[in-house]
Amino acid sequence: MPRFKPVARKYQLHREGGLMGLLFACVGASIGSGWLFGPLYTAELAGPLSIGSWLIRALAILLLALVFAELAPLIPRAGAVVHLAHVGNGPIVGHLWSWILFLSYAAIAPIEVMAVLTYANNYLPGFLQPHTGLLNAWGFGTALLLLAIFVALNFLAVRLVLKINNTATVWKLTVPLLTVILLISISWHPGNFAVRAINQGTDLHGMFAAVASGGVIFSLLGFRHAIDLAGESRNPRRNVPIAVIGSVLIASAIYIGLQVAFLGAVNPQDLMHGGWQNLRFHGINGPFAALATAIGIGWLAMLLYVDAFVSPAGTALIYTTTAARVTLATAETGAAPQWVSSINRFGVPWVSLILLYVVGAVFFFPFPSWQKMVGYIASMTVLSYVIGPIALLQLRRALPEGDRSFRLWWAPVLAPLAFLVSSWIVFWSGLHTLNFIFSTLFGLLAIYAITGIWRNGRWSEMGWRQYMCWVIPYFCGLWLISWIGPKSLGGIGTLTFFPSMGVVAVLSVSIFYVALHQAVSDQQINAYMLQFAYEIGHAP
Repeated sequence: MPRFKPVARKYQLHREGGLMGLLFACVGASIGSGWLFGPLYTAELAGPLSIGSWLIRALAILLLALVFAELAPLIPRAGAVVHLAHVGNGPIVGHLWSWILFLSYAAIAPIEVMAVLTYANNYLPGFLQPHTGLLNAWGFGTALLLLAIFVALNFLAVRLVLKINNTATVWKLTVPLLTVILLISISWHPGNFAVRAINQGTDLHGMFAAVASGGVIFSLLGFRHAIDLAGESRNPRRNVPIAVIGSVLIASAIYIGLQVAFLGAVNPQDLMHGGWQNLRFHGINGPFAALATAIGIGWLAMLLYVDAFVSPAGTALIYTTTAARVTLATAETGAAPQWVSSINRFGVPWVSLILLYVVGAVFFFPFPSWQKMVGYIASMTVLSYVIGPIALLQLRRALPEGDRSFRLWWAPVLAPLAFLVSSWIVFWSGLHTLNFIFSTLFGLLAIYAITGIWRNGRWSEMGWRQYMCWVIPYFCGLWLISWIGPKSLGGIGTLTFFPSMGVVAVLSVSIFYVALHQAVSDQQINAYMLQFAYEIGHAP
């Protein structure tokens, strides 16, 4: 019998999202604070090889996007990734992944608020502590107010939210493209792209580290919004795959262009003392605005200050929208109380929105600057999506003849490759980040175990041994490799960089096939999928 039971509600979500709404939701979410800060932080870590960071990121995210382009239309419900974790891996893994997703989504709007205030501090000083980039008391209060505004706007019907986002996305595409054209045409220094031998090894390691911690991965995870809004799309079988794949290609092209333009526009004199690692724009917190000012395009700098509100604000708005749907799914699957899934007569999950505001406000405390927050959340988000490649082959095995609007080519090869690349990205985030992520998850898991035993005494019946036998070795293995890994990633240096990646590869491939072997039975998966089909009216 399927574990999912339809949640009885007086009101339901409205299917009002079209193809352009989904595509612009994905692209608009990608072009946020990442383009304002990411190219500088990536260049500091990798120098000219930072272009390689974006190429690696583009290929990695495209792999994941292709996986979810097949998966998402099969479960066209709000927060589909949450449901996918339950379908193939049982309730314990499903609940754990629900919490991972919730934490990763709840932090995005605070990150974008931080970006708004960091740029705004240039022309309205007083939000940040001097020389630290951290919020002061006035900045913290302003951050809470901005977050409240984004949550309040999401009390509108999803149709109106997507219209607001569409308008903002047109602006958000225009300004970066204009910036690329002007910087390349006015300030172009091809010598900046030379990789000096003395820095080659450092830059090479930095190229990989920047994928996780330089804002690279964070900047291009917007494809997931089509998945999370699938339950409100008029034609999810067609719209979701197009929006997922199309948004990755569009956003990747823009970001690679921005990185090239940034590298070429920097004055070579600014690299004479310390190179890229010590590149600073004193007195101006926005690197592109600083470049525009330095090369005499003052009006572009002013335009960038305006965009520094529009781009992060638009991303915060749409992430709040989809985060509420993910939170809704956690309640539907039993990982959160049922009252969290309450929907008002406009089709808005209002309780989820209030919960997101409360949790989002907390993120201003431990991670009070943009760069500190990005590394944690990007790695947490990628970790939440490693369940996709596993679910893809689980559903292929259980439903080999199932009707799929998009079918991934060479799935038996590309699915484990996507899992491996995702594991590398999490590993590249460094030991400090993994300490935070895994301690948080194991703490939540311990609370879940204690409350589960206390409530019904049926912990063993939840499938602990079967479904968690790959999760704990996977988490512990990644942490252990990071601990004995390279000093550049916070480890003790027993293993150097590339041997560490080799060990992660062996661990990941092994865990992937263990997870497939220990999956929910094909009969149960069929029962789950049949119920989903009945709920949306596609059952045979």
